[in-house]
Amino acid sequence: MRFLIFGAGGIGAYYGARLLTAGHQVQFVARGPHLEALQQRGLQLSHPDLRYDGPVNVCSQETLKDDLKADEFDLVILAVKCGATRSLLETLGGWLGVGRRVPVLSLQNGVDNEPLIEALVGRSRTLGGLAVRIGGHVVAPGRVEAVGPAQILLGAWPDTVGNSALADLAQQFAQVFQTAGIPATASPDIRRELWRKLLINNGVNPLSALTGLDTRRLTSHPVLGRTVYALMEEAAAAARREGVQLDRNDVDEMYHLICTFDPIKTSMLVDREQGRPLELEGICGAVIHRLEAAGDEASLTRLIRALLELESEA
Repeated sequence: MRFLIFGAGGIGAYYGARLLTAGHQVQFVARGPHLEALQQRGLQLSHPDLRYDGPVNVCSQETLKDDLKADEFDLVILAVKCGATRSLLETLGGWLGVGRRVPVLSLQNGVDNEPLIEALVGRSRTLGGLAVRIGGHVVAPGRVEAVGPAQILLGAWPDTVGNSALADLAQQFAQVFQTAGIPATASPDIRRELWRKLLINNGVNPLSALTGLDTRRLTSHPVLGRTVYALMEEAAAAARREGVQLDRNDVDEMYHLICTFDPIKTSMLVDREQGRPLELEGICGAVIHRLEAAGDEASLTRLIRALLELESEA
């Protein structure tokens, strides 16, 4: 199959390398020094279960639009930061939107990417998705390190009700991923799964960026561990305002997962260390806005976000 992956960072590069190793065609879209290094020296990817060191097909977004057509691909995967989704889709516009057939899969943080994709390509082409239990980062231009089982959950957006054709397609892609060495499952309710992942993201991402601690040191700390849980509870409350029923059992399950997962630096911590913009709006903002719209408070999430914003201004 032929895959187009926007973003060759920790997530996009890892899954792309898996697909390449399995014999699929992968076209990456990247930018800046990372793009130049990938073009000149290829991709060097290190994972405990996978080593890839070789050339890749990679181009800029401008070259992509000039030289290739969207329907030349079997699947478009978005693996860019969630704060870039809106501008990316606006730029792609007619290249990807009305009149095209290729489905689009989001493998991004947050719960607001899929509605943006749907607005451009329609519900019948929108696949929701999430990368689970993977930590991956660009350590130098052209070099990526990743850890974890690196599972994928995907499904017809927002669920399979009245969307059987896309649900079948999600099952097919899950099988393709499985045969490429990527543990993948098609979910009948991907919106709920996205909110369950946001429990973890809201719990550890901003707090790790603020403290400089990895996930294991955060969750094992007697005070910070309770703070992680409380942040997850606020995210669950926001989900319920969205009509997604997450209860204490969901919070307990996701908290146990992050406590037992191998210690990783969160993406937000790495972004802060490297001076890149943080995904505060896509993670914390998703919780704050929904609770405030319902007349409720997201006091802890708002506090952590405010402290990070103050640090970035210093």
